[in-house]
Amino acid sequence: MTVTRTELADHIEAAFNAGPATRDRLLAYATGSHARPEVIEVIRTLPERSYPAMRDLWTDLTHIPIGD
Repeated sequence: MTVTRTELADHIEAAFNAGPATRDRLLAYATGSHARPEVIEVIRTLPERSYPAMRDLWTDLTHIPIGD
């Protein structure tokens, strides 16, 4: 099953509640929400930087479809 932006958002949206999120914070939130291993792997491909908002992820994840 393909990972979508919708699925990613379901697992990591809360990571942005306290401000910008790093790859490590996104991984922690995805792991804590029991994301599929494929979702974790997509997050691991992100560069190590701070993302001010979830929409900023999509520039680094252009290959991930929006939904099914």
